[in-house]
Amino acid sequence: MRQGFRQSMAWLHTWSGLVVGWVLFAVFVTGTATYYRTEITQWMRPELQAGATFDAGRAADLGADFLKARAPDAVGWFIGLPQPDKPLIEVHWWKDLAGPFHHALLDPATGAPTAARATQGGDFLYRFHFELNMPPLWGRWIVGICALILLVSLVSGIITHRRIFADVFTFRRTKSAQRGWLDAHNVTGVLALPFHLMIAYTGLVTFALMYVPWGVTAAYKGDEIRFFVEAQLMPEVRAPAGKPGGLVSLSPLVAQAQGRVSETLEHVAVYNPGDAAATIVTIFEEPHGLAHLHPQIAFDGASGAELGATGIAKAATHISASFVGLHEAHFAGPWLKALFFLCGLMGAATIGTGLVLWTVARLPKPAERPGFGYRLVRALNLGTVAGLPVGLAVYFLANRLLPVGLEGRAETEIRLFFGAWACVALAGLLRPHRAAWREAFGLASLLFLAVPLVSAATTGQHPFDGAARFLGFDAAMLAIGLLLAAASYRAGAPRPRRAGAAEPRPAPRPAAHRAQAAVPQARSAEGAEIRRRA
Repeated sequence: MRQGFRQSMAWLHTWSGLVVGWVLFAVFVTGTATYYRTEITQWMRPELQAGATFDAGRAADLGADFLKARAPDAVGWFIGLPQPDKPLIEVHWWKDLAGPFHHALLDPATGAPTAARATQGGDFLYRFHFELNMPPLWGRWIVGICALILLVSLVSGIITHRRIFADVFTFRRTKSAQRGWLDAHNVTGVLALPFHLMIAYTGLVTFALMYVPWGVTAAYKGDEIRFFVEAQLMPEVRAPAGKPGGLVSLSPLVAQAQGRVSETLEHVAVYNPGDAAATIVTIFEEPHGLAHLHPQIAFDGASGAELGATGIAKAATHISASFVGLHEAHFAGPWLKALFFLCGLMGAATIGTGLVLWTVARLPKPAERPGFGYRLVRALNLGTVAGLPVGLAVYFLANRLLPVGLEGRAETEIRLFFGAWACVALAGLLRPHRAAWREAFGLASLLFLAVPLVSAATTGQHPFDGAARFLGFDAAMLAIGLLLAAASYRAGAPRPRRAGAAEPRPAPRPAAHRAQAAVPQARSAEGAEIRRRA
């Protein structure tokens, strides 16, 4: 290391952060939004009234009846029972574990497909933040690699900044563009540094068995199901017998399981439903705490006899599940969830300011023409940092403006999200750079401010109707819109002088003035010489 250890860490921090920064910014923004995943989904299905109670056993039978008619030859059914915050029966079915996976929402009163608008709601943002709307295996590997590089960037950043905690209290926004962006990067990074380290590490641990499967493969000879059963993550599921068989009513099994477990029953899974060896598994909400462990009870699909249940997890399983629970913050109350949300926003701000700082620190001199690599990074920064908010606002507006009965409505919302995001990125290549930032942030601000207005106009539900169902969501949209308006204003403000730029030289004075100025200096020098000799 010719440059020394800290200089090498600075180089590593700079380039590791740049290479994956665009992906990580999108992951942080969408992941932070999913702390309020349920609230987003409720807003995007305004026809549903949260808080109603339903008979879980009857709902399970209605879901099974629908699946018997729709997918009798499926190898797996998954029935999500209605909850106070999601009053629908949600069914999934698949013919192969590799997919495709099919999905439908049913009315809990009739079992028929619901009349509520089709949307993926907050679930789309949740899955995007670890799958990037790609095939699951590809998306999870890409996000995992980026999370690993994020850890490298965080550790190298700590080593690089010798005065890292002192710089938290120093924000020289007007001194120079580079110094202002550096201070913003330091402040947002250090204030939530424990959260950033935790969220990157626990995100990797969540999919550790996919990233490093060799221990399970060697110990269980590739039988992953046996590992999950022995780790008390699921009860044993029987292999298909290869003979047709009937399925008992789910309602008595649901009642029996609810009498055994005090937690809320969330799902009923049926494996090999048309086979003589079908297995029914009831899955409960995890107990309050860090560990993300769901109690489960398995039943024989033909006779209804109990086959087994998950027991007390061993220490290694409990620790691993606690990391998952810490990452997803299911244990958090309202105030702690708000703190996690704020830290997530600071994580996105840390990445965004770091990306912009890279270009500001390498800003060409006025006489130089920027190279292709520099222009590409600058365009990607604009498309990511300013384009993603535009896409999110369009996603919410599309939910209100698209016809409720539109075929493929949920997929259209997602296409509009990506289309708006791409349009901003392309516009950034065509417009002058500073104008593009100002216009993109201004557009995002107007769109977010329009969300509550469009919602009130299309649904008739607004803060002044006496119900105020979505007051928190509307307030968040207004707050984000105002922040983006401030960002648009700052993007159009005069740029501060660059760090290290030479001070302007004063105009030369006439010779007479120089002579007059020299007289006092000569007299002062003469007096000093006299005093020295005395």
